[in-house]
This record gives sequence, structure tokens and C-alpha cells, in this order.
Amino acid sequence: MTFRPVVPLGGYAGWRFLDRTLDTQKSAFAESAPVARLTDHVRTALGRISSVDDFMADRRLLEVALGAFGLEADVGNRAFIRKILAEGTLSGSAFARRLGDTRYEVFSRAMGFGDLGGAGRTQFSGFADTLISRYESRAFARAVGEQNNDLRLALNLDSGLADLLASTEGTRARWFALMGDPPLRRVFETALGFGPGFGRIDLDQQLDQFRQRARSVLGTDDPADFAAPDIRERVVRLFMVRSESLASQSASPNATALILLQGAARFG
Repeated sequence: MTFRPVVPLGGYAGWRFLDRTLDTQKSAFAESAPVARLTDHVRTALGRISSVDDFMADRRLLEVALGAFGLEADVGNRAFIRKILAEGTLSGSAFARRLGDTRYEVFSRAMGFGDLGGAGRTQFSGFADTLISRYESRAFARAVGEQNNDLRLALNLDSGLADLLASTEGTRARWFALMGDPPLRRVFETALGFGPGFGRIDLDQQLDQFRQRARSVLGTDDPADFAAPDIRERVVRLFMVRSESLASQSASPNATALILLQGAARFG
């Protein structure tokens, strides 16, 4: 039986419930039979990996690794993923560094095939535990997302910020990395009150407006501060409240039309 997270509410109230029950629910999810079988396979399979080709040949291992970085949709794009892994991240012209989505660079660096050669980091002590922990967290968030995608985005905020801070240095570079990470960008765009056309303006103008709004709303424009518990909670609260408000506004014309139709049917 597939594990189904308990998400009785939406919006910020739903986030508060999920946050309170997170440890219990994640443990139950990790112990569920489908997840346990997959992670057991990873622990065994990693010991047999000696090259990027070995890694790419194991679909279940590839599924877990991509899922650990929020890239599970690319499990079928084998040539694309192999190029990302094989070229690594050390060269400025590496494929992963030329993509608009910065998650691919984080993924390639974490696996290490192109940067370290051979088996990459797959034989490193503790690597299996780290990869599995990331996968379980992301997979649980995906399961939550099947009921409420905003809650999924909020759940992944911590790991997204941790990856950003670990992979980049300097305020400006970190902002550009945030802007190039679709899930993180969605959370901060919504939390800071930017509209749907914001992404179409010049990148430097986007950066300036992001920083100005962050200083005004969060009290800081340094991404290194965003992982602080009080700021992180403020970002999540603003994201959930504003996202729910936007959803209500977009639904209201349909609701009005339904009321009119029901009235016409009643008195027609």
C-alpha cells in the first residue's frame, strides 16, 4: 500500500500542522515497503559503482539520485543526465553550469563523477546515508505535493537553501543561483509579492527588485540569512498566505459563474 501523508488543511494552517507532525510522518514514509525496498537497493548498488556508466545502467539508483535533488522528471533523459555528470562542474564551460536551472550543477557536484573521476563520491563513507536521506525528504515532499503543491515547495525550502549556500559564495552569486532554481524562485517570488510577469524583465532589474523587497519584507537581502529559523518561517508564512490568496482570486470568477448558473437553473 502506498503511503499517503496526512494533510487535512491547506494554506498556512496546513503548513503548521505538517510542521508539527513532520518527524512522525517522514519516519512512517521511510519505513513504508516501496521506499524501504528502493533505499535498500541503493545501499547495495552503490558499492558496485566504479564509473558514470555503471551508475547510468542502474535505473533504480538513478531514480533515487535524481529524486534526491528534485530532478526525478529527468529519469528518462539518459543522454542529458550522463552529459551533466560526466562533464562535472569544475570548468566554466561544463554543461551543468550552462543550464538555466542551477539544480543540475548542484546534482553533478554532489555525485562527483566529472569532478573526481572514477566512481565519483559513491564510495565515500556516509555518501549512501546522505543520498538516501535527501531522497526520503524529497520523496515525502512529492507525496505531500500530490495533495498540495504549495506545501511541497515549503517543505523543500530548507534543502534548497542549504544547497544554494553550499554551492555558491557571495550575495550577488547566491541571488542569481536562487533566481535560477525554479522551486526556490517560486517561493521567494510569491513570498515577496511579485506578479507573474516579473520574470520577463531584465535579469539585473530582477536582482535589484528582489534585493530591495527582501530588505523591506525580511529585513535582509543576504541569502546567507534566509536559513535562520525566524526568517525561514516568515518566508514560508508569506508564501503560503499569498499563494492561497492568489488561488482564491483566480478561482473567484469560476465560482461567480457557477452561482449565476445555479441561480438561472433555479428560477428558469
